[in-house]
Amino acid sequence: MKQDLRRRRHWRVRMKVIGTPERPRMSVRFTGKNVYVQFIDDNAGHTVAAVSSLGKPVPDRRQSAANVTGAARLGKLAAAAARAKGIEQVVFDRGSARYHGKVKALADAAREAGLKF
Repeated sequence: MKQDLRRRRHWRVRMKVIGTPERPRMSVRFTGKNVYVQFIDDNAGHTVAAVSSLGKPVPDRRQSAANVTGAARLGKLAAAAARAKGIEQVVFDRGSARYHGKVKALADAAREAGLKF
């Protein structure tokens, strides 16, 4: 039941959010321990850039856990990775999560680092 509701929320968001080469989709996924961010061009079906709390460029992996401070830290790294690939504007895909807490912290940090959405 809970998983079905989650799938419905995710599908409802995905029907409205489409990434293009000019404005890729910034997909955010939180697990119990880690955070994953991908920049996806849906027209080509390719991931343009990706950052996670498990990646090598993350300075201290223990502090980059799936909490508000870790999400904010990863939001800045994601924005830096996107700007390195020439991405200035994105479409934010929160998946099945509500826009508050960790998701909001990640989005605000990415905006402060220069991404527009």
